[in-house]
Amino acid sequence: MPSPASPNLANNDARSLRQEGTGRHTDDAAMPRMVRDRPFAWLLLATGAIAWLASGALVLEKLQVLMDPNHITACDLNPWVSCGSVMKTPQSSVFGFPNMFIGIVAFAVIITTAMAIFAGAKFARWYWIGLQTGVTLGFIFIVWLWSQALYVIHILCPFCMVVWACMIPLFVFVTIRNVAHGVIPAPAGLAKILSESGWIISALLYVGVIASIFFAFINVFIGTSGY
Repeated sequence: MPSPASPNLANNDARSLRQEGTGRHTDDAAMPRMVRDRPFAWLLLATGAIAWLASGALVLEKLQVLMDPNHITACDLNPWVSCGSVMKTPQSSVFGFPNMFIGIVAFAVIITTAMAIFAGAKFARWYWIGLQTGVTLGFIFIVWLWSQALYVIHILCPFCMVVWACMIPLFVFVTIRNVAHGVIPAPAGLAKILSESGWIISALLYVGVIASIFFAFINVFIGTSGY
């Protein structure tokens, strides 16, 4: 017979949503699927690897542009979809160096974290807080770049959009994972709802991004662009 103190999400025991920093053991199998170690690690690996490859492609294209300002990048499709045009704007080097170098380092950390979890690593609470801080700052930065692309530059970068697409579930599920495991304090009811709603939240954010692109470029879509 299970001990009354055993974590059991099926019985709505809020304590099953607590691990790091609480001193209590959490049964991974009792957690919602996407906050269990292996599914979560797969999500980290997939989003991290895809975003890292997109960042790497941007680095290679940026180096070509630096060597030849007239270089046509692989994603220069038209005046409104052009990585090369975006790379020549101040927004592409906010900190004095190309933004994509941040992605190369940051997404390498995500990939490494995923592989460590696959290997059985258990990270301390401070590590998860650090990862949450990094992912949150990265998400805020991506949102700012998205707003600049849509409403200031009026040009889309396909490789950048791949990074945007990866950052949405990465931010959502890292946050949900940390709430579910008690790294981020939250009421038990909220923690349970979030743990079961990750894909819904991600889908709503995707819909918001797609809608914003449509309305920002509506003149292009209907053939009356003034840009």
